Formats: sequence, structure tokens, C-alpha cells
Amino acid sequence: MPTPMSKPEEWPARSLLGMLSPAARQELLGLGTEVRFDAGDLLLREGMDDRHVLLLLSGFVKVTASVENGETSLLAVRAAGDTVGEMAAMNGAPRSATVTACGPVTARILRTGEFRELQLRRPEVSIALTGIVADRLRWANRRRLDFRGYPAKVRLARLLVEFAASYGSARSGGVVIGCRLTQPELATLVGAAETTIHKVLRELRDEGLLETGYRSTTIRDLPSLRQLGDLAGELP
Repeated sequence: MPTPMSKPEEWPARSLLGMLSPAARQELLGLGTEVRFDAGDLLLREGMDDRHVLLLLSGFVKVTASVENGETSLLAVRAAGDTVGEMAAMNGAPRSATVTACGPVTARILRTGEFRELQLRRPEVSIALTGIVADRLRWANRRRLDFRGYPAKVRLARLLVEFAASYGSARSGGVVIGCRLTQPELATLVGAAETTIHKVLRELRDEGLLETGYRSTTIRDLPSLRQLGDLAGELP
């Protein structure tokens, strides 16, 4: 099993743990009970009435939801430092999505009461969480705008650049995104047909921008991918 990250600089800057002060972070990490999941395990199930929050310490998870025709759509990816399940804890509604481990995952189960008490004691936790929810809404809105403004290849490039910034690890061969997404899942996220994504991925591999492997995607040429995604002039 992977060892949970413990040093402040190891938490992704955009995650909840990465945004908190050392004191608030340590208090949050002291709550709840540690649990471990294997690849394919369900952390949360859509429609259930449980209210606990999961604080991810290591690994990646996929957030999915069912649509009217019974198919499953990928909504997001979450990684170490993030929380999942906070929406049900905040508004008391049934779970709006299913969360599945992409590989080995370590997390802490936080009871709703203790999580709310922490937010009262440490308002910065509540402020950070509100900012994260706003960022997630902004991300979803940006995806909708991308659907109308860019072709599928550009949309996929933009998505991969964002994943590299949020979840990537710099290696000698490029930037590794540790959560392997299937072609149907990528198609859902960029609003394209699976056959189109298959073609685009092949083109990106042939152009030397991308390499796909077992449970990982490596961006070989991030500057070129940023340029393809019309992101060259934006901050990383």
C-alpha cells in the first residue's frame, strides 16, 4: 500500500490539505478513522443516505454518476488531499455520485458532526472548502464552454493539461498522470464520441505528445500540448 503523504509540500496546492495552514491541516488529519481501499472498491455509492466525508490521503478515485439510459458518466477525478462526499454532508441529500478507487487508496472517514465542528473551530477550513466547491463549479462551466468553442482534439489537450497541473508528477520522461482513464471516460469529460477520442489519442501518441500505459498517462511534451490546447499564454 502507498504511504500517506504527511509533509505540507507534498499535498497538491489546489487540494483542501494543500490550502490549509499547518495547524488546521494537522487537526483535520487527526480526525476520523483511517481506511484502505483496493482498485475497483467503492468508497461511496450514488443514491445512498450516508453522510460521512472521506479525506483522501493517497491514490486516485473516479467520481461517476448514472444517466437516464443507465449508462455511467465520469464527472471528475480526485486525488490525495481532496475530500469526497462533502456535498451530502453539507446539504443532507442522498449521494449524487459514486466514488471508485482507481488503485490502492488510503483515506480517513470523517463523521459529519466532527467535520462540521472542525469548520466552526477553524473557519479557514470552511472557507477553503467553499472555494474548492466554487472551483469545481467553474471547472464544469469551462467544460461546457469548451464543448462549443473547440474541436475534440483541442478539448482533450486542455483537459490533459489541467490534469497535469492538478494531479501530475514530474518524471524524467515527462509528467505522469497516475489515474488511468478509459477512452469512454475521456469521451464523457470532453463531450466527444469514443471513436473520436480513440483517433485523437492515436494522433497525440504519433506526434510524441502523449504516452499511455497501464493505469497511467504520461505527457511527453507539455509545452506543445499547452499550445495545442490554446493555453500557451496562460499560467501553468
